[in-house]
Amino acid sequence: MGKVKGFMEYQRALPADREPLERIQDWQEFHLEMPAGELQKQGARCMDCGTPYCHTGFMLSGMTSGCPIHNLIPEWNDYIYKGFWHEAYDRLMKTNNFPEFTGRVCPAPCEGSCVLGIIEPAVTIKNIEYSIIEHAFAEGWVEPKKIAKRTLKRVAVVGSGPAGLACADQLNKAGHSVTVFERDDRFGGLMMYGIPNMKLDKLQVVERRINLMKAEGVTFTESTTVGVDYPSDKLLEEFDAVVLCTGATKPRDLAAEGREFTGIHFAMDFLRSSTKALLDGTAPVLSAAGKNVVVIGGGDTGTDCVASSLRQGCKSVLQLEIMPKPPLEREASNPWPEWPKTFKVDYGQEEAAELQGEDPRHYSMMTKKFLSDEKGALKAVEVSRVEWVKNEGRFAPMPVPGTEQILEADLVLLAMGFIGPEEHLLQQLQVVQDERSNIRATEKTYLTNREKIFAAGDARRGQSLVVWAIHEGRGAARECDRFLMGATSLP
Repeated sequence: MGKVKGFMEYQRALPADREPLERIQDWQEFHLEMPAGELQKQGARCMDCGTPYCHTGFMLSGMTSGCPIHNLIPEWNDYIYKGFWHEAYDRLMKTNNFPEFTGRVCPAPCEGSCVLGIIEPAVTIKNIEYSIIEHAFAEGWVEPKKIAKRTLKRVAVVGSGPAGLACADQLNKAGHSVTVFERDDRFGGLMMYGIPNMKLDKLQVVERRINLMKAEGVTFTESTTVGVDYPSDKLLEEFDAVVLCTGATKPRDLAAEGREFTGIHFAMDFLRSSTKALLDGTAPVLSAAGKNVVVIGGGDTGTDCVASSLRQGCKSVLQLEIMPKPPLEREASNPWPEWPKTFKVDYGQEEAAELQGEDPRHYSMMTKKFLSDEKGALKAVEVSRVEWVKNEGRFAPMPVPGTEQILEADLVLLAMGFIGPEEHLLQQLQVVQDERSNIRATEKTYLTNREKIFAAGDARRGQSLVVWAIHEGRGAARECDRFLMGATSLP
C-alpha cells in the first residue's frame, strides 16, 4: 500500500498544534489540520509490508499491540495517498463506529506496532484516521442511515460510554429497538465528562455523533440511574436483552496519612466539574484557580488534570509519578511490536513546561503523607524518592532514606486509575464478578451468569482504552444479536 519507496522519500510529519501559551487561554481543541497534499505524503509512507501488524490488535506483554478493532489501515492509507477520500471513508467505517473519537484520544497502539517503526518513525496512522472522518463530515457524507427492517426485539444498553454507544449502534443496525440509559445529564460516559474539551470537543464531536444515532432510531434516556430511578426488575421485564456497559468507575485511592484533609480529590471528580461548568456556563465546583496543584499519577488522566489546572489559572502544577522516567528509545526488553515504553511529552506537560519553565513531572516519587493547617485544610504533601527493588520475584517501590521533600499544595488530584465497576446494580441483578471485581463474562459470548444479560467494555475487561471499549461493544452486540435471532450477520 502507499507509494513504492514512499517511506524512503518522505519523513514522518504531524500537523502543528496551537501555541501552548495561546491555547491555555481557552478550552478549544488544540490540534490544527494538515493540508491534503501533506496527508497524501504521509499515506504514501505506508510501505506494503506484507504482514501489517498495525491492525492485528492483541495483547503482548500485558500491553496492546496493533488496533483492537482491526482497522484496515494499509487500505485507507493507500486511498489517501491516491486522493480517494470517499473510498478511504468507506473502508474506515467498516471497522470503526466512531473514528472521530479514536482519531483524537486513542494512544495509537497501531503506530507502536507499525512495521516501518522498526527502522524509521512510524506512519502517522492516527492523524490520517482523524482527517478521513472529519473530511467526510465536512463533505456531508456522514448521514443518518435508514434501517431497512426492524425486528420486534428490544435491547437496553446501560451506560453511554464508547462501549455502550458502539453496542447500541451495532444493534440498531441489526434492526433491534435500542434504548441507552445514562445516569448523567449528558451522554458519552467518560468521553463526555472524563476527557476535557480541548482534547475532545463535546458539542462539535461527541454530541454530533449522539444526534446522528438518535436520527437513526436509537433512544437515549439521560439522568436515569438503573437500579435507582429505573428498577432493575422492570429492566428485565421490558427488554429482551440487557447489555451492561457501565465502565470501571471506582477510582483507586491512596492510603496515606492525612487522606481525610479537605483539598484532596479524585481526578474524575475534578475533570467532571471542569467540563460540566464549561458546558453549563457556570463556575466549577472544584477549581484549581490560584492554587498550588499536585497531580498524583501519570497517564492520560494525569495529563488532562495538568492541562485543566492550567486553564483554570492555577498558581503552579506538579505531577508525581511513582515509576522511573522512561528511556528515550526502546530498550532490548521492550522490542517491536510491543507498545514502546519510551519517554513522551504530552500536551499538558508541554503547556506546563512552557508556562513554568520545566516539565511538571517528578519521577520515582512516592507520597508519604499529607499535611494540613489547624482547620484540616490541605497545605502540603510530603514525598520521597523510591527505588524499584526486586522482592520475592516482583519489583516494588522502596523509599530512599534522606530524600524526603515537602511540596506546597492547596489541591491534590488522585489520578491513579480505576479498580472496577460500581457494584450496586450488579448486586441487584445478581451478576457474578471475577477476582478483579469485573463482571464475569467471556469475550466469546459476553454473556454473564444471568440469561439475557451481557457485559462489555471496562466493566467486563477492566480499565482500558476507548478503542478496546469499541471492540467490546461491537463484540457484545454481535453475540446479543445471535442470542436474540439465533444467528447474526454483525461483524
